[in-house]
Amino acid sequence: MADGTNRYVALLRGVNVGATRIAMADLRRLVTDLGHEDVRTYLQSGNVVFTSTTRDTATLAKGIEQAIADELGLTVPVLVRSGAELAAVADASPYADKQDDPTRLLVAFLSAAPAKARLAELTVPAGENIEYTVAGREIHLHFPDGGYGRTKFTNTYLEKKLGVVATTRNWKSVQALRDMAAS
Repeated sequence: MADGTNRYVALLRGVNVGATRIAMADLRRLVTDLGHEDVRTYLQSGNVVFTSTTRDTATLAKGIEQAIADELGLTVPVLVRSGAELAAVADASPYADKQDDPTRLLVAFLSAAPAKARLAELTVPAGENIEYTVAGREIHLHFPDGGYGRTKFTNTYLEKKLGVVATTRNWKSVQALRDMAAS
């Protein structure tokens, strides 16, 4: 952006899917109070799009994590991608042209690129039909026989196997967040 600001997407892990509940109005307020602008949320699952002059995504993530801890008393991992990074992730999907059902395509966002040794040990659980492609800090997932609801190849599984924080979004959400960050 010409004025020195960039669009970012914050992806909160495990929000409003278990015991960790955060109202999206509170999340928007927290991110705005950090000095970020044009703050918008998507769905109720911890997706925030915002504009900031800060360039370092790790600094942005830590700021949001700290605000959530200080204001709401919750420990929530936050991963941040720039709008350009999210667009590149969407463009790089090796499965988007193979699948019309967006519930069968997902992206697992990782806090860091996993170590090669840990990646070498990553396998699909027995009896499951899953295709996956690791690309830096993301894993593109394709579930040709069904959605994410019954798999063992979950965030928890990925975190345990790879030693990094993961948060997964379905293809519809990835595309919507990409579009929000581009506008």
